[in-house]
Amino acid sequence: MFDKIFEAQQKAEEVKKRLANISVVAEVEGGAIKVTATANKLIQSIEIEEDFLKENGKEGIEDLLVVAINKALEQAENVSQAEMAVVTQQMLGGMGGLGNLFGKK
Repeated sequence: MFDKIFEAQQKAEEVKKRLANISVVAEVEGGAIKVTATANKLIQSIEIEEDFLKENGKEGIEDLLVVAINKALEQAENVSQAEMAVVTQQMLGGMGGLGNLFGKK
């Protein structure tokens, strides 16, 4: 049983490393603002088009940044959940017959 727990911890670490290498990009205003994050929910970069920056006020840009960041983090969460679901399914599939632990068949 401890082997399975150790294996699950190893799989979780592998997923975390994979997620660090997956990038998601969220855009608002037709790409005028782009936010790139890892699937581990770390913001990597924020890009704002020069013209858009000049044409919009500070508050407008700040509001749109919040929207873009939240979109990027939502995408990252979706990727993270999907990766964890795959690992969980693999782990549960490999533990078939848990009832045998209690003498039932």
